[in-house]
Amino acid sequence: MTRMPMQHEPLWRRALRAWFDPRGHDLGLIAFALNRLSGIGLTAYLLLHLVVLTTFIRGESAWQGFVTLAKSPLFVAMDAVLILGMIIHGLNGIRVTLIGLGFGARHQKTMFALVMAVGLVVFLVAMYVIVFVK
Repeated sequence: MTRMPMQHEPLWRRALRAWFDPRGHDLGLIAFALNRLSGIGLTAYLLLHLVVLTTFIRGESAWQGFVTLAKSPLFVAMDAVLILGMIIHGLNGIRVTLIGLGFGARHQKTMFALVMAVGLVVFLVAMYVIVFVK
C-alpha cells in the first residue's frame, strides 16, 4: 500500500498522526497525551468491569468460568496494562494538580520525569507481586 503525501491525506488522518506521533513534540504534550489515553483506557475498563460483574446474575458456574479465564496469561497481561494506566494517570494527575496549585510550575519536565520514574518502580513492584507472590 502506498502512502498519500501528507497534503492529500484526509484531515482526520493528519490530526490523528499529529496527535499520536511524539516526534517534534515537547514533553508537556506527551504528558498530556499519556494522561488522556490512560483516562480513556480506565473509563473503558470501568465499563468492561461493570459488564463482567453481570456474570453474578447468571450464577456461580458462570462466575467460576470467568475466574478461570481471568487467571490466564492474557488476562494477567491485561492486568499489567491496567495497573500501568492507573499509575500513569494517578501520578500525572497529582503532578498536574500541584502545578495548578502553583507548586513546581517552573519544573514541570523534572516533575514529569520524577513521577514517571516513581511510577516505573511502583509498576515493577506490582508486577513482581502479581507474578511471583501467590
